[in-house]
Amino acid sequence: MNDDDTATPDDAEAAALALRPLTARSIVLSTLLGHHPPRLPARALVRVGELFGIAEGTVRVALSRMVAADDLRQADGSYALTTRLLARQARQDESRSPATRPWDGDWEIAVVATAERRPAAERTALRQAMAALRLAELREGSWLRPANLDRTRPAVVTEQCTWLTGTPDGDPSALAARLWDLTGWARRARALTSALDRADTPADRFTVAAAALRHLLADPLLPAELLPGDWPGAQLRTHYAEFETELRNLLRQYLTD
Repeated sequence: MNDDDTATPDDAEAAALALRPLTARSIVLSTLLGHHPPRLPARALVRVGELFGIAEGTVRVALSRMVAADDLRQADGSYALTTRLLARQARQDESRSPATRPWDGDWEIAVVATAERRPAAERTALRQAMAALRLAELREGSWLRPANLDRTRPAVVTEQCTWLTGTPDGDPSALAARLWDLTGWARRARALTSALDRADTPADRFTVAAAALRHLLADPLLPAELLPGDWPGAQLRTHYAEFETELRNLLRQYLTD
């Protein structure tokens, strides 16, 4: 807490949470990723940058560079996410409102089908896809998770893996705790929830909310039966949803000025 006891994250709290300083690029991306549809006029993005003391010229330079890097597309004075980042937005949306189904005790298991040494880029793409599907690696080439999520498997995993369904012989809760750092995830989720409660300026709330959304992407979304008591996932989602409502209202104000 600051010396004047204001409710903003101080340097020690930011360091403990490893909050990333928001650059002009990250502010633009976070704003568009949190907005539906992900298209905004330049003036709205400039106004958001001003909340962080970032000059209009700096924001506009960032916008030009992001268009050149194929992060954004520009038309008629507005900027929108490109296809690659639309996929990222979809993953973020799913992390906030996951499509789950009742769990009957089954686990989905993926085994890498080829014994040949695969190119590094191919291995990286597979690992990224498995992480997006929220599977954990039991050992090299073997991935699994409880079968409680409804989502489409991309071609990169259906082409390279054999998919099975099974149940563990031992305690499934112990297996889940082995595969995911549930204690660590819960500890950080509670700290981010608390930081959002204390942050009282748009800039501070934006900074903490961006970290909260990144953390939700790492939630394994396990069935309640496998989670420790008082799991903070729902609470963090609720706090982020409150921030998102604030962001929509803020952007609406900028769009009507």
